[in-house]
Amino acid sequence: MELTGSVQSVIFRNAANGYTVLSLLSDDEKTVTTCVGMLPLINVGDTVTLIGEETYHPRFGTQFKVESYERKAPSSNSAIIKYLESGVVRGVGPAMARAIVSTFGMDTLEVLEKEPERLVEVPGIGAKKAKMISDSFREKKLLRDVLLSLEPYGVTVGQAYKMMQTYGELCLAKVQENPYQLIDDIDGIGFLTADRIATHVAGFEQDSLARLMAGIRYCLQQARDEHGDMYLEYTVLLERAAGLLGTAAERIEETVDWMVTGSDLVQCEVNGVNAVYLPYLHKYEDYIAKKLLQLNVPPMYEIWDLNRWQKQVHMELSEEQQKAVLLALTNGVSIITGGPGTGKTTIIRCIIDAMQESGYAVELAAPTGRAAKRMTEATGNEARTIHRLLEFVPGEGFQRNRDNPLIADMVIVDEMSMVDAPLMYALLQAIPKGTRLVLVGDRDQLPPVGCGNVFSDALASEVLPYFRLTEIFRQAQRSNIVRNAHLINNGRMPLLVDHDSDFLFEEIPNTDRIRARLVELIRRETSRLGTSDPLMDIQVLVPMKTGPLGVIELNRLLQDVLNPAAPEKAEHTVGSMLLREGDKIMQIRNNYKVEWRKTLRFGQFEEGTGVYNGDLGTILRLDPHEKIAVIAFDDGRVAEYAFAQLEEIDLAYCITIHKSQGSEFQTVLLPLAGGPVPLLTRNLLYTAVTRAKRMVYGIGRSETLARMVRNAYRSVRNTGLKERLTAYAEIGS
Repeated sequence: MELTGSVQSVIFRNAANGYTVLSLLSDDEKTVTTCVGMLPLINVGDTVTLIGEETYHPRFGTQFKVESYERKAPSSNSAIIKYLESGVVRGVGPAMARAIVSTFGMDTLEVLEKEPERLVEVPGIGAKKAKMISDSFREKKLLRDVLLSLEPYGVTVGQAYKMMQTYGELCLAKVQENPYQLIDDIDGIGFLTADRIATHVAGFEQDSLARLMAGIRYCLQQARDEHGDMYLEYTVLLERAAGLLGTAAERIEETVDWMVTGSDLVQCEVNGVNAVYLPYLHKYEDYIAKKLLQLNVPPMYEIWDLNRWQKQVHMELSEEQQKAVLLALTNGVSIITGGPGTGKTTIIRCIIDAMQESGYAVELAAPTGRAAKRMTEATGNEARTIHRLLEFVPGEGFQRNRDNPLIADMVIVDEMSMVDAPLMYALLQAIPKGTRLVLVGDRDQLPPVGCGNVFSDALASEVLPYFRLTEIFRQAQRSNIVRNAHLINNGRMPLLVDHDSDFLFEEIPNTDRIRARLVELIRRETSRLGTSDPLMDIQVLVPMKTGPLGVIELNRLLQDVLNPAAPEKAEHTVGSMLLREGDKIMQIRNNYKVEWRKTLRFGQFEEGTGVYNGDLGTILRLDPHEKIAVIAFDDGRVAEYAFAQLEEIDLAYCITIHKSQGSEFQTVLLPLAGGPVPLLTRNLLYTAVTRAKRMVYGIGRSETLARMVRNAYRSVRNTGLKERLTAYAEIGS
């Protein structure tokens, strides 16, 4: 069966796979048909011929199920206007579409494609506007070409958009040349998708060397991304690669050995095993170990008068704090670790004052924007993200490096447990010998999201000066959040009360009742949670993504409670996720190219690029015509996203405890009712509790909480930094 007509509206589209529901107006304009199918390239105003069959859906009624389609150029001026005003071209709304077609008529699309400079002939379009329209039209055409070629092999609209951004107009030629490069360059494309493209589009043989090398690299990349490993043990790599590639282990072994000989892999002994690294990860780990030891040279300057400072600020440091301050002031590298309430912030302030009073320059940094903001507020001195400190520029990398180092006498980094190996490598490259480095963090927090375990490994090596704070201060002792965090960390059950405390717990055995109570608390009992603004002050944290008490389900539930649908709120669907103006969101992967603007005082602005995994914000505007979203992040940055980029964000009314690292929230709501044993661990619970500033409110089963306290399991990452530090220190001594 065949239908021909023009697309009146796109009712729904899944950005992940292109599944679309649209309404089609027949050529005679007498019939409107609901059509469904994989139609990622079809937009409002398109004239199409659809081939398929009529079906009946029990909920939505009669539909036309599309099996294949052909898109035709608009055949009338009105069709061209409808096509342009649909939002397919950025910057062109209904009035502008009519003006363009009024000027060029049926030649409009030809002009847009081949003579875009003529757009200035249209009243109201200047050179800047003409370029924006032209770029958007060309981008859409390239996106269409890429999707037509690659969509059958699993490439989504969002991934095609990233290919265009990465490769430009040579996109398809680059893919033909080496499809396996997509694994490294395009987020979300793994070996299986690249392998399908290589086989069906580029003609690669199954036993080709390029395929085997790509599969082996992919196994190491998977270990890096999913487990944080810096290397894989040789026999484990052979086993995983053989399973992935469907190739005999002997052939994999030959390829690994060949790659090692050609320096495509590094093979060495680490921790008594035969380890295989991606070359750059081996370089990072080796450099970090050597540079930390090189920096650890005692500075040549007088001891600061600590007693005089204490009198000036009317503060008396404990013996532990004094030792930690002197450690930082008398060593080239120092590590300070401790849990909540042990005075880490006071120590940082004291170190800053000591350096500044002696005329020395200090730089403060943290791995995330929220952590940097908190460091600024706590110390009264500006702290920046490590990326901003190192002046990161998309496409160019870090501007502060070995050739252009930081100009500072001391660098203090907070929340060090979050810093992964690649970021530590970049930071150390920019720190010249003679600059003191102070690393502050809580070793009992979760390891970084990225690969490596720098802070924990550096402490475990015991070759660098370190101090562990254990004393909880009197003011902190009055907080059950602090007391319970330390009880949990020591394997003891926290104090559970249901009133007059900053750590409350309600025993609710049933999952449905937990969900209902969660809604009731947020909707009607916010005073019990210590806030009048639940959207901004309350953060729901859970161990897992799936299930009735997982991130996905709770975000749907809480979106309806905290940001219900309204006629004035625009919406947009990304995959199975509905986004709405006013939604609380989180960036879920680094994007160094997103441009942002931040309003400062006195009408001043700051501009920059880059948003990072874990950044929280709010959707200010969704524009279906311009196909853009405007997002305001918590630190004041405002960024504009193309709709195709929205797969990089997620709803954040509820987030996983892993994603909460480095953040601090007024109130943490913690629903707990069972789950996979590997996720219910002591340090996961400890991390959740220490994210709260004012209150922790748990609801669910105390038995689940007890299981987490008892479960001291920690995932062991394949890292070699501890061993390298120890070995190089012995050589140096």
